Amino acid sequence: MSLFDDASLVLIPDGAKDGKLYSVKPTDGTGDFTFTRGSNLAATRVDENGLIEKGRENLLLQSNQFDTTWVNANSTNTSGQSGYDGSSDAWLLSKTGANGRITQTKSISSIFTFSVYVKKGTTDWVLLYKTGTGEGGRYFDLTNGVIGSSVATAPIDSNIEDVGNGWYRCSIIGNSATAVVIYVADSNGSVSGTSGNIYIQDAQLEQGLVATDYIETGATTAQAGILEDLPRIDYSGGASCPALLLEPQRTNFEAHSEYLDAAAVKDNVVITSNATTSLEGVDNASNLVDNATSGLHRFYSIPSTTAASGVTMTHSIFAKANGHSWFQLSSGGQTNDQWANFDLTNGVIGNSSASANADIQPMGNGWYRCVINSTTSASSALVATIPTLTNDTDASTRSPVYSGSGNGVFLYGLQCEEGSYPTSYIPTYGSSVTRSVDGLSISDIQTNNLIGSNQGSFVFHYKTYNAYTGNAGEIYDFRIDSNNRMATYFSNGTLRLFSNIAGVTNFNQATTLDGDTEFKIGVAYDTNSTLVYINGALSYTLNSFDLGVTNFDIAPPADGLKIGDFSWFPTKLTATELAAITTI
Repeated sequence: MSLFDDASLVLIPDGAKDGKLYSVKPTDGTGDFTFTRGSNLAATRVDENGLIEKGRENLLLQSNQFDTTWVNANSTNTSGQSGYDGSSDAWLLSKTGANGRITQTKSISSIFTFSVYVKKGTTDWVLLYKTGTGEGGRYFDLTNGVIGSSVATAPIDSNIEDVGNGWYRCSIIGNSATAVVIYVADSNGSVSGTSGNIYIQDAQLEQGLVATDYIETGATTAQAGILEDLPRIDYSGGASCPALLLEPQRTNFEAHSEYLDAAAVKDNVVITSNATTSLEGVDNASNLVDNATSGLHRFYSIPSTTAASGVTMTHSIFAKANGHSWFQLSSGGQTNDQWANFDLTNGVIGNSSASANADIQPMGNGWYRCVINSTTSASSALVATIPTLTNDTDASTRSPVYSGSGNGVFLYGLQCEEGSYPTSYIPTYGSSVTRSVDGLSISDIQTNNLIGSNQGSFVFHYKTYNAYTGNAGEIYDFRIDSNNRMATYFSNGTLRLFSNIAGVTNFNQATTLDGDTEFKIGVAYDTNSTLVYINGALSYTLNSFDLGVTNFDIAPPADGLKIGDFSWFPTKLTATELAAITTI
């Protein structure tokens, strides 16, 4: 018999849906865990291809039912047309008078992309338009597959993609809207004609700088990707086997993590949006290019918070060389600036200020996550300043002066958060965004014979993020209530195993550990004694313990966890078995 056969519960992060993480054993549902995060689509993960995966939402209603929420003006719709996807789900949009169009009212106050699949009919042109502040749009040529002129305020960006059989996916990117509009156009720059038609299908309105895979909607909006309560099965760091990513609540105070051209100040640089493929695998990374001026070459981004004295803040951004191999990241206000230079060819840190606490993390395909943190010495605006450099010696101080050469760096995912290290990427599109804490729990564990009361064992495999300097919360918690529980938690750089029975502490043992370290901890108990093994070695022997509990949860410490797997047993494992199962 194997330990797997003996186990009452085995969880390996793999199968999941929104609100649920499935156990490998048992398979009848009694071992499945409830997962919560909620509130929004702010969470991301690194998928099995090494790409950042976000939560996505089509904000339109009836996204391919153009005779419902959509409003016709001097136009009519005919359903049942041959679509780009081989279906009969396309529509013929015909105008019956000047400015023939179809509109859906939708208030959005962030960076957005409006897209629709279009094919020429009796006319060769379409105009995509948005109303509200900065009202305007773009014409698209449906014969030659090219972008035409803009009307009123030009979009931030536009795109036309050939999807075959005469169909194109056309999109415009804007910043806030009160409605989106599809016009049947007569030519480049004209919608005044009184006749003509085009084919349309699958409209989408989403946050961000690029059109992503289409999400069908009906009477409500629809979501895809990392949903609000979807467990994050994560492959970051080039892992071949995934881990369950559990993180504390964090806020990205940067209002624009991707639309960097919205920066408050730009000195002798040009920022081009959607210039290259980002770590999402789509073209939404920016290109920061210097000009020939002798002077500062940089931009400022001012987060939507002011930190008090003594607060540790971390700035991070993903960067890739593009002519310049070096760039600088600095954080702070006028009295506490910290900065570091980053080599984007060799992946190393160059010159830096004395207490910059910088880091550079390879992300693949030439991309690095560059990090700097500092503890504020006075109330400050926490400005992120990002200059380009020609080499490391350009900067013996923050923001060097040099003569530009028209080269640049690619950038994506600017983040400013309170804490000593960067958490997973939190996208923002016009305002700060908070990702809620991840929580994992299961109830009725003894009713369902998942763990024993008078005897049992449990083994956890996890990795910490960083060294712990304070009371950082439980890793796991078996409990009836606060007076009857067994928990493992971090405190002041130590791992503690804690037991409380009827309000009386049974044991509270500590093991010194290093941060960012992989651990397997195993506990086996009965009425005689309790054995604790960490990474294959006996850590300590404790009192007997009666685990008379009903519920279990994992509340991630302040610095987060990656859970590789865990297993429970209804009986006490031997010392030999604990040593074997906890060896990494």
